[in-house]
Amino acid sequence: MRSTHTFLFIHPPISKPCEPPAGLAKLGHALSANGINYHLYDANLAGLLRLLGQPVSATDTWTRRAVKHVAPNLNLIRQQSTYTNRDKYKRTVMDVNRVLERLGRQYNAVVSLSNYGADNYSPVRSDDLLRAAENYSENPFLPVFRDDIRSYFRTDEPDIIGISVNYFSQAVCAFAIAGWIKTEFPEKSIVMGGGLVTSWMKIPGFKNPFVGVVDELVAGPGEPFLLSLAGVECLPAATDIGYDYKRFDLDQYLSPVPVLPFSTATGCWWRKCAFCPEKFERQTYAPKNKTAVIESIHSLRDRHHPGLLHFLDNALSPGLLRRLIRTPPGVPWYGFVRITDHLADPVFAADLRKSGCVMLKLGVESGDQAVLDALHKGIDLDLVARALKTLKSAGISTYVYLLFGTPPESETGARKTLAFTRAHAANIDFLNPAIFNLPAFSREAENLDTIAFYDGDLSLYTDYIHPKGWSRSRARQFLDKTFKKDARVRAILANDPPYFTSNHAPFFNTGLFS
Repeated sequence: MRSTHTFLFIHPPISKPCEPPAGLAKLGHALSANGINYHLYDANLAGLLRLLGQPVSATDTWTRRAVKHVAPNLNLIRQQSTYTNRDKYKRTVMDVNRVLERLGRQYNAVVSLSNYGADNYSPVRSDDLLRAAENYSENPFLPVFRDDIRSYFRTDEPDIIGISVNYFSQAVCAFAIAGWIKTEFPEKSIVMGGGLVTSWMKIPGFKNPFVGVVDELVAGPGEPFLLSLAGVECLPAATDIGYDYKRFDLDQYLSPVPVLPFSTATGCWWRKCAFCPEKFERQTYAPKNKTAVIESIHSLRDRHHPGLLHFLDNALSPGLLRRLIRTPPGVPWYGFVRITDHLADPVFAADLRKSGCVMLKLGVESGDQAVLDALHKGIDLDLVARALKTLKSAGISTYVYLLFGTPPESETGARKTLAFTRAHAANIDFLNPAIFNLPAFSREAENLDTIAFYDGDLSLYTDYIHPKGWSRSRARQFLDKTFKKDARVRAILANDPPYFTSNHAPFFNTGLFS
């Protein structure tokens, strides 16, 4: 029996507007497979593009130039030729962001291509999010989502609205949208899910603090819950991993080719690292059938003709990498992997490149073996060095992640990380050095003296007294004044695409467009 329900799924601002939201596309496919009506609305892309068309108070030369060239600059970000000139690319992106920054100030908000913040509304306080819902008229994106959502009600009126919140940068705008919907359409049911909501719901003793604004909160994959709301008992088959991207205008995203995000598993196949939030949240590793993965990718490729595939997995397993080599996706791709012996094998790396791999994201974390061992990373620095060299030789770009200030690290360990990075700088294309955030509810946190970052009931991280005196402030000072000042490190950091970071990094692999 066909469901009489109609759903509207919303992806709120702000996340990087370079690819369609995979979560909404996956939900849409599940509903479509069961004959349920639905709409998919990327309020992030719509909001940013429309906001950029609003009048801007320009009092300096840079802003006046940026405002004048908004439309041409947006088109430049969508052109392949822009990525052959790093300086031109950076200037283009920075000019677009300059306009957003100035527009945000007019609303007492901090707006960029990758973040949203407002002085009066903290995303880690439920009371602030409720106020954001109540004061939705203050949100700079109100004119956009108000008009767009009303248009959905004029065509095929939804009775259930789902809002997907994956990042803190989306939380305030998500609640502004929810508040407006509850005011305009009070009889409609609002369901909120996504990665951030899932993490909130894993906080010990958590109860829905948003009653009156959000009717249901959903942890983990939302398909079973939403299908149950629609009165559908059958769930998608285990091999059914489709995505509905046909309801998004792929050419409007800020990338030089259409990018399709795709997930082959939930959870992480390693799942042994210390301080891993997935262990506390009990996220089990659930890989999809590899044959079904390849078939789904080929189907999406033939339907949408993407220029790049973005694997969203926490870490692509070696088994899946071997399958991608045997049955290539037929489209360039990139994703996150753990460093294993496979990546140091020249034949394997060459085959990986032939399969379409243009970039791999690697969590190296530290250049001190003792730190890696204490964090249970399961890698050794000799293997890391060999893998970086092998991947470079194969033509695969590397985006390396480092963490400073972890509990087992000391200043000596941090300096070893600098030495390791310097020694292998020629084989590192992009670098993301960050300060460690301690997951507040991890098992390891129980053995540390913690200090709250924020006075917020939704905070997921906490500060702590470092057992070796290597405090966040000291680690940050080292990162800013020593690590980033090194000439070889500085040269790598200069490669990083501003705001879009790893999402745009693959476009600088010279083999992508060949």
